[in-house]
Amino acid sequence: VLGEEHPDTLTSMANLALTFWNQGRWKEAEELQAQAAEGYTKIYGLQHPHTKTVISSLANMRYDRQRSSS
Repeated sequence: VLGEEHPDTLTSMANLALTFWNQGRWKEAEELQAQAAEGYTKIYGLQHPHTKTVISSLANMRYDRQRSSS
């Protein structure tokens, strides 16, 4: 069984967050993507490509949601 901080678990979380986003489940998507970003940062550091990708995706989610609520 993989743990919460296993890279495969984090990848699954990030992918599920994108699925939630595409379904309009924005709050759930952001929360899950934030968890994935935190996990990637913890195991890989801020400079790793996986970490950067997830953080960028989270930033885009937050930007899009803020823009659509204006």
